[in-house]
Amino acid sequence: MSSYKLLRRVFVWELPVRVYHWINALAITTLCVTGYMIGKPPAIMFGGEAWERHLFGWIRYVHFVAAYIFVFNFIFRIYWGFVGNKYADWKNFIPTNRRYFQQMWEVLKIDIFQTKPGGHMSVGHNELAGFIYFFTFLAFLAQVITGFALYEPMSDSWFAGMFSWVVPLFGADSYVRNIHHILMWFFILFTIIHVYLVFYHDYVEGRGEISSMGGGWKFIEEDAFEAHQKREAEEKAAEEKAATEKNNKAA
Repeated sequence: MSSYKLLRRVFVWELPVRVYHWINALAITTLCVTGYMIGKPPAIMFGGEAWERHLFGWIRYVHFVAAYIFVFNFIFRIYWGFVGNKYADWKNFIPTNRRYFQQMWEVLKIDIFQTKPGGHMSVGHNELAGFIYFFTFLAFLAQVITGFALYEPMSDSWFAGMFSWVVPLFGADSYVRNIHHILMWFFILFTIIHVYLVFYHDYVEGRGEISSMGGGWKFIEEDAFEAHQKREAEEKAAEEKAATEKNNKAA
């Protein structure tokens, strides 16, 4: 019996989502590298010739530029969560029903316990990834707040001035700096796990997980995709019915 399955080519990631992803990856990498050097400057940064001290100034400048790119790119992604297609929708990142948690458990069995070798059916982000991204977005926000709070005393920017309340709230900039530094290591750890899981799911499920963030397309088993679409339609109909009944009772 043949093991081949009919695949459907599905457009998942729109161009704005893909552009956001790669800008975000580049910005985070730049911020982590320059941030680590700012927190623990190499020996060449102490004293020496004028050009050596100026090099450290460039490192700080690159860090600040990357920070601005990061924050406005992040703001754009929040906006696209409301106007993009269903795979970019903000609802993918927040558990809204019991099934969401059930699907998270299914993904955990694949990623950690490896008790379900067949893979998990997801067209966009799987539920576990979406939930983790939600907390990552909160970490993004915390990193932006603490970073610009540290930058504010040396900046004339109106944007940095919006965070002048942060250091007084914590009592000293050393506390804010520690939070900012710890979050840097969170992003480094997240990046390592993220890259591993992307390659792992691409291998286990074979749906073009890696290439999809380049061209936007995934390849989903026809029968699985149709079942997925049917389930989504049933869930949407149930939600609309519940909303209608609620409105009728209220009336």
